[in-house]
Amino acid sequence: MIFMKERRSHFAGEDVRIIKNCPLEKITSTLFWFLSFAAKVWPIITVLRKFQPFSRGKSAFLGSTCCLNRTTTSLALSVSAQKRRITMAAAEVPLMRKLLAGFVKPYFEKNPTAVTALELIHKEDAGPICYDHFAFRTFGVDGCGIDSIAQIFIDLGYKTRDELRFPAKKLRALWFSPPEHLYEVDGELENGPAPRIFISELLVDQLTEKSQSVIRKYTTAATQYNRHAATASVLNTLTWPTPSFADYQQLARESEYAAWTLVNGYSLNHATVSVHSLSQLCNISKLNQFLQSGGIKLNSEGGILKVSPDGGLQQSSSVADSVQYAFADGEVETVAGSYIEFAERLVLPAYSSLKLEEVRECHRREGFEVGNADKIFESTSSDQMGIQRR
Repeated sequence: MIFMKERRSHFAGEDVRIIKNCPLEKITSTLFWFLSFAAKVWPIITVLRKFQPFSRGKSAFLGSTCCLNRTTTSLALSVSAQKRRITMAAAEVPLMRKLLAGFVKPYFEKNPTAVTALELIHKEDAGPICYDHFAFRTFGVDGCGIDSIAQIFIDLGYKTRDELRFPAKKLRALWFSPPEHLYEVDGELENGPAPRIFISELLVDQLTEKSQSVIRKYTTAATQYNRHAATASVLNTLTWPTPSFADYQQLARESEYAAWTLVNGYSLNHATVSVHSLSQLCNISKLNQFLQSGGIKLNSEGGILKVSPDGGLQQSSSVADSVQYAFADGEVETVAGSYIEFAERLVLPAYSSLKLEEVRECHRREGFEVGNADKIFESTSSDQMGIQRR
């Protein structure tokens, strides 16, 4: 049986009419050979496709056009492994950015002084405004302490660094450094270099029994939610019931830190501007004068400028904004909200010979200082805010 087959060839610009005699037996033989060949080759193709080093198109890893053309499986495996490592880091960034943005949204809504300060800086300084660190306060009891909010940062690649102790205030703190590859990135604010995280906790068992009882009344109710501290911060809500004014007063008499935490919970206590990252206002003394001339009231406890013993860490902060708070018993009273801080980290002596354009964050004074932080805590004190306690 003979089939007549007619087709036109457009290969290499040709347009030739071709007529072939195609015996059915030859077609069957050819088809059988092709199927046999495919059965042998297909398993190999399937394995190679898992690595996808030979494809050209949209990469599922980095979201960009992939132009890899590798000729050996070993090299393909190496590239694939490298891409997986990049993917893990890249996957963390969107979540981290959304999280940082989530923290600052309610912070700015309740802290007009911070908004004003950043607006003033933006008008005067064309450089990017970057964060040095974020700070949170916690109750060190019933699982509501440092670990409750630190865990999400650890999951995102942050490293636990140093512990700081504040005996007079009955506090301890830990700070956490971001992944190294996020220290030096372009952008500003929550889309710029990832901030350090400073988390403190009140050593509740060192308070009077009456204050301990008040705190535990709320933290015990929140124990089941302590894994959701970051969520509570982003949502601007408490993980425990709204407190009564009487309980707030009891804590305020003994520890204003405790009183602040009772009504603010895991809210961002303060965000800190990296002064040395600015272009015009990169000297903190100059910045302080500029802010004060713009009507920003700065925390004067221990002096406007707080300087570490080695001189490498210099800090200042605004006085916290006053917030009207509706307590559970119907009382509406003025309480301390959040504040904004400013930090300049000087270049370490070992790197003093570097040109300014060569200096990176790793060349500057790292960490925190107890003496500085102790005075910064006072930004929410009634004395600094001028609030009369009943």
